[in-house]
Amino acid sequence: MAAANDLRKGMCIRYNGNPAIVLEVMHRTPGNLRAFVQAIIRYIGTGKSADVRFGSTDKVETVEVHRDSLEFSYKDQTGFHFMNPESYETITFDAAFVGDAKEYLSENLSVEVLYVEGKAASLDLPASVELKVAESADGVRGDSANNVMKPATLETGKIVQVPLFIKEGEVVKIDTRTGNYMGRA
Repeated sequence: MAAANDLRKGMCIRYNGNPAIVLEVMHRTPGNLRAFVQAIIRYIGTGKSADVRFGSTDKVETVEVHRDSLEFSYKDQTGFHFMNPESYETITFDAAFVGDAKEYLSENLSVEVLYVEGKAASLDLPASVELKVAESADGVRGDSANNVMKPATLETGKIVQVPLFIKEGEVVKIDTRTGNYMGRA
């Protein structure tokens, strides 16, 4: 148990029986009222955020958390297989856990996995990934008005809008937060 004054960004606490990550912490002392700690938390299980208020002397239960860096190996009918680069141990996650991240997973991509109380809770991708263009229509001469884009299918099956000059086989950089084209790799 820790005091609410000791809360810091990135800590993991148990609130209403569910583990949550602290996103922001503000210590407030309004005039001649008692001080309090206002925090924005995100529940790990659901991904929903909440704005909570603690008295400055309230006790908060902290939760054991650690992060592991894993490398994506391959996907098959049993799930997505990742390897720990230090111990060479293989860990398999199902498609529901991986979620939308599957659109960016390429061989040997390094990801961060958050473990809460020994169980995998979330998978964090790097800010951008480099993927090969598997299929793309040719740009037509005369289509070069202003910033004209065309759809391109990447090696993972994700379809993104890319400029006309991008051809099949080229490697492009994709923002994993928005899913948008960033440039050539």
